[in-house]
Amino acid sequence: MLDQPLPDLDAWVDFFSHTEMPILRQTARRLEEARQNVDQINGRDIAAIVLQDPLMAVRVLAHIQPYRGKRLRTDITTIDHAVMMYGLEPFFARFEAPLTIETLLKNEPQALLGVLQVIRRVQRASHYAHEWARERYDLNVEEVALAALLHDLSEILLWCFAPRLAIAIRDKQTADKTLRSASAQQQILGIRLFDLQRALCESWNLPELLNTLMDDANSHLPRVQNVILAVNLARHSSNDWTDAALPDDFTAIQKLLHIDRQTLLTRLNVPAELIPKYLSDVQEMDGPSQPASD
Repeated sequence: MLDQPLPDLDAWVDFFSHTEMPILRQTARRLEEARQNVDQINGRDIAAIVLQDPLMAVRVLAHIQPYRGKRLRTDITTIDHAVMMYGLEPFFARFEAPLTIETLLKNEPQALLGVLQVIRRVQRASHYAHEWARERYDLNVEEVALAALLHDLSEILLWCFAPRLAIAIRDKQTADKTLRSASAQQQILGIRLFDLQRALCESWNLPELLNTLMDDANSHLPRVQNVILAVNLARHSSNDWTDAALPDDFTAIQKLLHIDRQTLLTRLNVPAELIPKYLSDVQEMDGPSQPASD
């Protein structure tokens, strides 16, 4: 566990590159059950398990890239493809008896709660991204869902291995609602988590496509918009559906999906008592949002 920030970005990358990534206890249990029934499952069954766990997903992607060999000219950008490249039995052998997040943080209850909250948030983001990508007829829905799942990977790693620093960032932002995340991170860590994530993706040879999809600077691309809006909606609705940023999220999602506010609110299962408020927000504008072209 790190109690003090490391001296620079390279030191952070080196630390995480030589540390075993833990996975959710539920993931470990489900993978063990699958291993015991290996004759009755396939790669898609394994991918469905892995895609609920951001740290397991990044472990799979990081380990498979060096082994894709000269047979493939393109990166492996989906978990389903990675499992196929491994083969089921080699996959289970490679990830046997993993360290779990619950074991790692058994003496850090605040950190365990913090990381589980972030993981639940990125799971929701991945679900939103998957559904919207499918509705947009994206050519590879899993790539978009995976990018949303991994979008906040460095934040998850911080909660796992430097929980006191993660708590310090959270407390600083709680005390100052105007303080942006990147500024709080720079003050506490000496780096921005986005920069750490980019550096880790490069160090671990993760697919460049996923890096592009996770980079908010590429928000002019519809696939990246899909990821960003899913991540934002999951973040802003993580506590309840009253966050002040939600109306802007709804408007942007409407434009992405070419749907009206009522349809969107219904699909998102926004509480019935809040729907009139969010519909009135639209009426106060110059009419309903117009579809944006891709």
